[in-house]
Amino acid sequence: MRIGIFTETYTPYISGLVTSEVMLKDALERLGHTVYVVTANLESFHYDYDEKEHVLRIPGIPTGIYDSRLTSIYPIKAVNIIKNWKLDIIHSQTEFAIGTFARLLAFQLDIPLVHTYHTMYEDYIHYVTKGYFNKSSKKIVEYLTLFYCDKTASELIVPTKKTYDLFKEKYKVDKNIHIIPTGIELERFYQENIDEEKLATLRKKQGLKNDDFVAIFVGRLAQEKNIVFLMDVVKDLVKSCPKLKLLIVGDGPDMEEYQEYIQNEKLQEHIIMTGKAKWEDMPYYYHLANIFLTASHSETQGLTVIEAMASEVTPICIDDESFASTVIDGLNGRIFNTKKECKEIIKELYNDNKQVKKLSKQARINSERYSSKYFAESVLDVYKYAIEHKENRLGVIGKLVDKIKGDKDEMDSK
Repeated sequence: MRIGIFTETYTPYISGLVTSEVMLKDALERLGHTVYVVTANLESFHYDYDEKEHVLRIPGIPTGIYDSRLTSIYPIKAVNIIKNWKLDIIHSQTEFAIGTFARLLAFQLDIPLVHTYHTMYEDYIHYVTKGYFNKSSKKIVEYLTLFYCDKTASELIVPTKKTYDLFKEKYKVDKNIHIIPTGIELERFYQENIDEEKLATLRKKQGLKNDDFVAIFVGRLAQEKNIVFLMDVVKDLVKSCPKLKLLIVGDGPDMEEYQEYIQNEKLQEHIIMTGKAKWEDMPYYYHLANIFLTASHSETQGLTVIEAMASEVTPICIDDESFASTVIDGLNGRIFNTKKECKEIIKELYNDNKQVKKLSKQARINSERYSSKYFAESVLDVYKYAIEHKENRLGVIGKLVDKIKGDKDEMDSK
């Protein structure tokens, strides 16, 4: 099968979405399929087509939101390249300019379109509105989400029941929605694949001792991740748990704010911010830790939780539907609702190494159902269904394609 993955963000940018896309491409290729990627060029204002890796990068203008760029929704040069790929399926991963391009192209070339909804956009409104018009903005997000995911996609994939419920119960979407948890290349996180000498070097670099009890958070340093909650918990526990350390791995808009918090509360010995970490080094950061902490309500699935579990690091998560199918309280991790509960759990595990080991062993066992191979096979089933049940998609997208083609013909004739 010849597959086109369309996304706003791809390597070298690092995020959970990019991790998912790279993993899917690699897993599909290992199954014998040809996979092309269409994405924004984050490094220059030029087209760049890597024929060996099958990655086409489209120029765009910076949006001011992280490293993202806004591209044309119908770049003619890209269309001419993609036509030669003779795609069987288009799989869009984002809802913006390149997501729109995927929909236009799918209609024009009569190719089934599968879309994966990764992000709970209502949790990110504040980056655009700065606190103003949040209510009306959420209605706009809902409308755009329905437009992209209901009106134009042949099939829709979501990673969790939380996202499924968003579409079925809140947005009232009446179409097929496939729940497929995003897979991970689990093997790279396994203990037996870790270089102990490299791990020891990293531990020393981060100022950690062998007998420290390390909690780790991995992700974007931003408001919606609720990181201040975690830092407050550590601040309250340092007297009773003197060897407790919180390792915060990642970068983001609120980094300076968190650094000020650490300095003001004199927590430099207990909270360590590493900044960005290289993709290939991430397994080593997990293996520095005893437990994984998250208090985020903005996840669609929480891939970092699964990475921690594969690394045999016990996950401690806030009670949220994103983690419900992954973390089972008392079996492979712990769940909390309040700050008080979180502190009690950490203190309990701090003083009970046997329980930590028991939970971590089960965490690795349960992580195995999120393998990249199983994920790719499940996505392939959706591709096959979309091809077998292909319908002509007209409406707004069809009219927009006709308008663009008409404008181009008019310009060519002048």
